[in-house]
Amino acid sequence: MKIIDAHAHLVQCIAGFGSQGELRPCGGGKAVYASGQVINMIPKELGEYDVTPEKVIELMDKHNVEKAVLLQGNYFGFQNLYTWEAMQKYPDRFTGAAAYDPFCAQKDKILTYLFDQLKFKIVKFEVSNGSGLMSYHPPLPLDGPVMDEAYSYAREKKLTFVIDIGRAGNPCWQIEPLRRAILRYPDVKFVICHLLAPLPKDEEAVTEGLKRLNLPNVWFDLAALPANQRPETYPYEHARHYLRMGKKIVGADRMMFGSDLPSTLCRDTYEHLVNYAMESDVFTDMEKELVFYKTANEIYFS
Repeated sequence: MKIIDAHAHLVQCIAGFGSQGELRPCGGGKAVYASGQVINMIPKELGEYDVTPEKVIELMDKHNVEKAVLLQGNYFGFQNLYTWEAMQKYPDRFTGAAAYDPFCAQKDKILTYLFDQLKFKIVKFEVSNGSGLMSYHPPLPLDGPVMDEAYSYAREKKLTFVIDIGRAGNPCWQIEPLRRAILRYPDVKFVICHLLAPLPKDEEAVTEGLKRLNLPNVWFDLAALPANQRPETYPYEHARHYLRMGKKIVGADRMMFGSDLPSTLCRDTYEHLVNYAMESDVFTDMEKELVFYKTANEIYFS
């Protein structure tokens, strides 16, 4: 079965910024925050300081992954030009999203460059409290004027709008404000990352969140779903439980496989990140074609 990875990252250099300040590489695929915390970010097979498109394609080829969607966030630092260069060099393998900080004083110049000159067709916002907008800006309402301007611009430019709202229980996890915003823009395609990023304890909150966001113009990627169930290991039965829950509430046709590479590969193999869903009984064969290929192909590559 052909596969599209709907949530992957390239890294020209680790240049993140978040709740613990700047994040910079310190060798061996690790990086250190300004707070002194060291984290694993890149597995040995993909690199030490960077993750090139060639390394990702090599990994994709080993696992029958035809194409990948390159997303961005402050965890690694925005990689707009590097993503665009990969899209130009390998147009049959990659599409990608641009990312920007809406608080930049010269935001208009950034928008012109990313969407008029480079002609990105996808925009990605991470608003999480860990490494998104709300990790270094005060909390902002997802239906307020700052984000509304971003949604309006996406509608004007016919952009697919990808958003990561972090985890339940944090100020960034705003189900009702996001629902109100999405209802204002019924002609914009929204993709919500990580199936709302449930931890094992979050079933009730995520169930209600999925129900409220089950709207005609909303899709969900499944990136990092296994990793969020730690210390659970393959075959990730609790992650499979969330797959079943997602299927029941929003439907298999609204869900897209994503690996969230490279950081998720510091904990497990790409094969396991595919097979926990592919080899489960959660989806029928027809549903697997939707989850692993057809839906992402329609949303991102049409």
